[in-house]
Amino acid sequence: MRKISAIFLAMVLMLGNIGFANVKPVLGVEIETEAASAILMDAVSGQIFYEKEAHKELPPASVTKIMTLLVAADAVASGKVKLTDKVTASENASKLGGSQIYLEPGETFTLEQMLIAIAVGSANDGCVAVAEHICGTHEAFVEEMNNKAQALDLKNTHFVNAYGLPAEGHYTSAYDLAVISKEVLNYPLVRKLTSMKEYDLREGKFKLWNTNKLLWWYPGADGFKTGWTNEAKYCLASTVERNGLRLICVVMGVPQVRGHFAESMKIYNYGFAKYEFKQFAPAEQKQGVVKVRKGMEDEVIALTEKPLGATVEKGKGKNFWVETKLNPEIVAPIQKGQKIGEVLLYSNDQVQASVNLIVDHPVARAGLAEQLTRTLKGVFGF
Repeated sequence: MRKISAIFLAMVLMLGNIGFANVKPVLGVEIETEAASAILMDAVSGQIFYEKEAHKELPPASVTKIMTLLVAADAVASGKVKLTDKVTASENASKLGGSQIYLEPGETFTLEQMLIAIAVGSANDGCVAVAEHICGTHEAFVEEMNNKAQALDLKNTHFVNAYGLPAEGHYTSAYDLAVISKEVLNYPLVRKLTSMKEYDLREGKFKLWNTNKLLWWYPGADGFKTGWTNEAKYCLASTVERNGLRLICVVMGVPQVRGHFAESMKIYNYGFAKYEFKQFAPAEQKQGVVKVRKGMEDEVIALTEKPLGATVEKGKGKNFWVETKLNPEIVAPIQKGQKIGEVLLYSNDQVQASVNLIVDHPVARAGLAEQLTRTLKGVFGF
């Protein structure tokens, strides 16, 4: 009887293994993706939550244009160019194939319109027109793209053009694109442009539709750029924000049509299910009072410049503590928003995040008579 029971138990176990050999537990399972390369990154800290062949050098197709938009946004921020500038299409720009807005030589748009055409319509001809406007030649602009890549310490990136059509020596990686995307978030202009779902060009005669379908399909998506060529297959670098948690996802080399959207959503689902943003202080929260010397007022309030928090795994993140560093006094004149300290967020004695403490309002410098009166009041009490 014992022998029969043992045989029966063995058969049950064998059948169980046959039936469930390919079934993985729901919790703790690693993501499987059809992408040749992929990464999921915290947009604030740069912490990596998932990666697959993230440093592999691959053709990025039109995702290249994230760097194009970054260099352009940097030129706008520095005052080198203005969004209201008139950009005239050259014959060189009008010859570009692939996705385009069919620029005619001599046709003129504002720089902002050209950037929208790049961000929304993935206009290759717009890239060349913008490149020539900012740097004089397309080649000089591409050099700026590579300089920016070096400044960001990107190890697996080299650009040959500003638009992403196949070219020898034109490559990047999922990790490097995530770093570029993280840098882009410092320029609100780029996210504003890449989050636009549609745009009417040429007074409504030419309609642009954003190629990034996550803007419609995935709540919280608000950037960046798709790409496709036969060589690169389907690529997407994107960002999503939910409940204070902003993530960046890059997928490259996805073989299926619209697969770059499906794979990105799968990876985002994993990220938002596992992690959350834990806030320790909201923006503009009072963190202390600082004495003012030689001013028309005696003190100012110190406010947090941005929300202070960190991304943590759900159910964890209890070993956090905050340190406030505040200047004991400040000399007038004082500008609103002037830095007067910082708040540091620690976990296990390691700094996880920090925000500046800034002045809540301006304070003018007091005249000599006013300063003398204040001194006498302090000494004699009248």
